[in-house]
Amino acid sequence: MDQHSSDDATNLGLRRVVLLVGLLNLGYFGIEFAVALAIGSVSLFADSVDFLEDASVNLLILLALGWSMRRRAQVGMALAAILLVPGLATLWTAWQKFNLPVAPDPLLLSLAGLGALAVNLTCAFMLARYRHHSGSLTKAAFLSARNDALANVAIVAAGLITASLWRSAWPDLIVGIAIAAMNADAAREVWKAAREERRAAT
Repeated sequence: MDQHSSDDATNLGLRRVVLLVGLLNLGYFGIEFAVALAIGSVSLFADSVDFLEDASVNLLILLALGWSMRRRAQVGMALAAILLVPGLATLWTAWQKFNLPVAPDPLLLSLAGLGALAVNLTCAFMLARYRHHSGSLTKAAFLSARNDALANVAIVAAGLITASLWRSAWPDLIVGIAIAAMNADAAREVWKAAREERRAAT
């Protein structure tokens, strides 16, 4: 198989993966958002908005894969801005929760976090082999899935702490704010990769 055929096969595989990852994220967004509203969880709200953002990122990647390096770099910069949206939404939700600090249901919090962890680990595993392909675009998708899996572990831990040690809104609040910070760092990494791409294209 020549280099051109190999690249075509890789692009086709990547297209399939980002489409599947986008659909998985969109589906779990609806589940987690409903649970977050039902139990008043800041961390689940932050994570559900993040699932919606991930779905958008992967669908944008699907559209941009055939574009030039310069245009992909421009989309990468836009994705860096998109990555900040869940963090801003989380800070607003955390502020509201701070003013009315009621602990969320720990069992539902942990179960929703476990479901999210399963989805994100699946997505991260599928994206791992392509994380260095197509520059900042796939880097954005992989970093997002990886960070989300780490956030889900923290959500499950917050549920367990709330159930067994500290019946308070604070574990949920702390995890929600940490998710916001993690998204900000991912946005910085994607912006840096996109800027390097743009520099290489010029």
